[in-house]
Amino acid sequence: MDHPSRFPALAEEAVLGLLLPFWQLVIGACVLAVLLLSVKRLARRGPSRMTTALLVTAGAIAGIAALGLLFGS
Repeated sequence: MDHPSRFPALAEEAVLGLLLPFWQLVIGACVLAVLLLSVKRLARRGPSRMTTALLVTAGAIAGIAALGLLFGS
């Protein structure tokens, strides 16, 4: 017969289940704040920096999508 300490308590799983969405919200809020601050700083640097940043971002997105297609199938 299995020892009861090998299985997590149901109360522990319930508490973690309640906390999980909260932590996802906190992480999402932090990511959004950093994104807004970086966009504001980039916009203050001028149009040439914005164009370069958009091209680099577009290249990164295209590269990640290509890798996803190559390794996905």
